[in-house]
Amino acid sequence: MKKINDMIEIISGSPQFRINEVIDNIAPRYTYYSQSEIDSDLVDLDLSKGEERKVRTFDDVITVKNQDIVFSLVSGKASLVRKLHQGYLLTQNYLKLNLNDQVNAKYLIYLLNEDASIRRQLQIGLQGSTVLKYTLKQVKEIELPDMPLPAKQKLVGEIYFNQLRLQALQEQASQLETQIVLEKIKRNKY
Repeated sequence: MKKINDMIEIISGSPQFRINEVIDNIAPRYTYYSQSEIDSDLVDLDLSKGEERKVRTFDDVITVKNQDIVFSLVSGKASLVRKLHQGYLLTQNYLKLNLNDQVNAKYLIYLLNEDASIRRQLQIGLQGSTVLKYTLKQVKEIELPDMPLPAKQKLVGEIYFNQLRLQALQEQASQLETQIVLEKIKRNKY
């Protein structure tokens, strides 16, 4: 077993309270990457439910690009950034994970989100804490299981992402079906 920090570069997002917001229209405008973007990126669907938070600043900030791995310190979930969210601003509640050639991105996300050993390691660090938020130190200390061959990593990662997308599509279909039935009931007014 190797610590995640030995195999992956971990970059913390920009401290939100230190970002100097400006009104100047010349300043770059950033959209904050949030939990809804993680959820959307995990299933490759647009799940946004509201207005995105934006900020204008001349500060150097951490942004994400297509295919970056992001880990939420709040939810403990990881995802692969889609092109749709490229350029979004990453706050201190998120980490960007830069891989080496030994680890497949989708496989790592599968491990971080689903592996019982990793979940246990993260939960131990939360015991006694009043604020349920993971820390950069906790993530750096995660011990990864032995990695399978690259072909198996790729296969497992693809299956994982395909299953998440299928589940999300089924949930959307079910919600739409419910809306249709309710609308039919409304029209017939029994």
